[in-house]
Amino acid sequence: MSALDALDPAQRQAAEIVRGPVAVLAGAGTGKTRVITHRIAYGVEEGTYTPNRVLALTFTSKAAGELRGRLRAMGVVGVQAKTFHAAALAQLNFFWPTVAGDTAPKIVDNKVRLLAHAAETLRLRPDTNTLRDIAAQIEWRKVTMRSIDDYRTLDRGVGAVGADALVDLMAAYEKLKDERRQLDFEDVLLACAGMIESEPRVAVAIREQYRHFTVDEYQDVSALQNRLLELWLGKRRDICVVGDASQTIYSFTGAEARFLLEFGARYPDATIVRLERNYRSAPPILDVANALMRDRPGALRLRATRGEGDPVPTVTAYADDEAEAAGVARRIRDLLDGAHGTVATPGEIAVLYRSHAQSALVQQALAQLGIAAGVLGGTRFFDMPEVRQAIMAIRAAAVAPSERGFASAVRDVLRGLGHTDDAPEAGGALRGAWEARQTILRLAEDEGENATLRGFADRLLARAKDQHEPAVRTVTLATLHAAKGLEWPHVFLIGASEGLLPISYASSLEGIDEERRLAYVGITRAETSLSLSWSAGSGRSTRQASRFLAEIGTDTLRAGDGTASDGGRRSPR
Repeated sequence: MSALDALDPAQRQAAEIVRGPVAVLAGAGTGKTRVITHRIAYGVEEGTYTPNRVLALTFTSKAAGELRGRLRAMGVVGVQAKTFHAAALAQLNFFWPTVAGDTAPKIVDNKVRLLAHAAETLRLRPDTNTLRDIAAQIEWRKVTMRSIDDYRTLDRGVGAVGADALVDLMAAYEKLKDERRQLDFEDVLLACAGMIESEPRVAVAIREQYRHFTVDEYQDVSALQNRLLELWLGKRRDICVVGDASQTIYSFTGAEARFLLEFGARYPDATIVRLERNYRSAPPILDVANALMRDRPGALRLRATRGEGDPVPTVTAYADDEAEAAGVARRIRDLLDGAHGTVATPGEIAVLYRSHAQSALVQQALAQLGIAAGVLGGTRFFDMPEVRQAIMAIRAAAVAPSERGFASAVRDVLRGLGHTDDAPEAGGALRGAWEARQTILRLAEDEGENATLRGFADRLLARAKDQHEPAVRTVTLATLHAAKGLEWPHVFLIGASEGLLPISYASSLEGIDEERRLAYVGITRAETSLSLSWSAGSGRSTRQASRFLAEIGTDTLRAGDGTASDGGRRSPR
């Protein structure tokens, strides 16, 4: 069976061209990861690629792990799937001793702490939040390839730290870092790029090692990352980039969609493939997404592959934030109970919002109705103490043979750690620990009775290494940034009001465009149902509905059922 057999015509076109420059413009839910993995597998199958000479670049370790896992399942082993930083750090550590004659510098483990020490040398006393914002400015300066003198011309301060003091602090930070012989995260990319530029033998060795490049989420590359990519490539042209300009939501970290949008200009003979067949969302949801992004640069027109009959997305206005949280919680309760004919499980539902501060009221409202919820972006599943303890206990139990079935044996181990059949009340650490152990039990039940305790523990450890985290069966609460790349059957996008989405400090046209793309990312996470909501006030302040709701238009949204029971009211739109 060919690696191309499972692809639709557009996906197949992208995957079967394994040489030369290729840009895959992949809309939300169109199968971009499938294209990447099947393209690499096809290249190996055809003998064009040697696996260890393929470098697949991602933006998160989790995405790299997923890529390796999918390729491994297809029988392709040895492809280097790494983040830009992981690839650069590996090269730096390998070549530094031969270039500099000693070991590579250590990596700064806490940039804010080092910044605080640098501030003390200047007799500055910025608070921790200001230091975090200054650290972000240092990162932005480096990934946009600006020197400290370049930054000085921006005349930009942070909080109580004025522009001149900020530049002085940046210089003091670099001096202290050099004295301690350390590199920060961005220095890794800068140092690797500098090494390739200044050391021909290093450039030759790296380009001999890696012959074929794939870049996922190419809309998120910074100027520095793109420069490093060019240096890795040299004069060769075997590069495939995959991305969606409408999902550029990290401009504040230096991401520039222009590298994706201008790919065809840099490579006039490049093959450009558009993936617009969406396999995720119902037609009414795609209508909302397309309406929001109409006529935007690089926007793709998503087409549904699902049939008609799904509910039209709703927009509901509430009197205040408490009423919105309570109303959303009641609607989730109705979904779980099948009150309107549709029955959902907690793991099929997500509540998305612009900032973490919006989650507290929703958590409280859900807990009051006995609904378990987890906040995405907290402790990773395999980093939870309860999970690590359970895996070690399962490994230990494998030493002594058990006459009970596999799943029963796992249940016994978890009971020995305090697991119960009945869940504690929703909310709090006890419920979180119970949900984690229950997830391990569910994974064990999915293994089948022929599995062994040792094999199961080893597979859990492999998943942890690849950051292949299981879905915990609770309602997910997540920021729009954290939700990128994920999907749920039912999505509630709250806070669709001016000041929240778009956020109050997004005052420029570029800032508003970024917020619009964030809303688009949230909308396209939904598979079956989408509910938008906003509140008219919080305390003494008042708000208006988000301009994005007006841009979408009443043709694709219907007023939600805001009733007295959930504290809502019909949208004035």
